[in-house]
Amino acid sequence: MARRDESKFSNRLEDAQKARLEMLAKAKARAEAAKAGADDRVQERATIAKARDERLAQRAEEKRIAAIEAEKNKAQVEAARKKAEEEAKIAAQQAAEDAVKRQAEMEIEQKAKRDAKYAARKERGKKKR
Repeated sequence: MARRDESKFSNRLEDAQKARLEMLAKAKARAEAAKAGADDRVQERATIAKARDERLAQRAEEKRIAAIEAEKNKAQVEAARKKAEEEAKIAAQQAAEDAVKRQAEMEIEQKAKRDAKYAARKERGKKKR
């Protein structure tokens, strides 16, 4: 197989060496560019981390405040529940007392009716004799 260019073996070795050096130079240039940008990235990451920490601290504070508010609300709800239970208990006692009074009044009324009937019967019996 014939080669297109008529270069010698030593010329080809030199060309390969030059190509390797150029690739090395490109890699060094990219590394230098990366080093130059590394400081910026480090500062940017530090800024992001600081902002994240601040947000976490703020959320923790908000949670703490919410917990305190929930505790206050819980205490208020508990107080309102106890008050409602007391009022319900008093109302139930009042209703029971009213029921007892109504029952007593009804019994007195029934007794009065019975006594009136009895007295009327007695009167009728006395008139016949």
